[in-house]
Amino acid sequence: MTETNAKQAAAESSQSSFEESLAELETLVDRLEKDDLTLEESLAVFSRGVTLTRNCQRALDSAEQRVRILTEQTADAPLEPFVTDD
Repeated sequence: MTETNAKQAAAESSQSSFEESLAELETLVDRLEKDDLTLEESLAVFSRGVTLTRNCQRALDSAEQRVRILTEQTADAPLEPFVTDD
């Protein structure tokens, strides 16, 4: 496997795990909102959610860095902050 193929495979793997982590986070939030867990179960679910959130944040930070690197290669397309309507 060439270096480019290895990097592409790693990127696809991290995106897949990001998507899986996000889906699991949504499931955990649903479980916590149902209010039928014991305190210990709630803490375990919350702890797992914190871990998944950190994993997702690392993946997003990595993706942002890759975008910055790619856009720095083209001086005529500067990177601008993304603003949402939230």
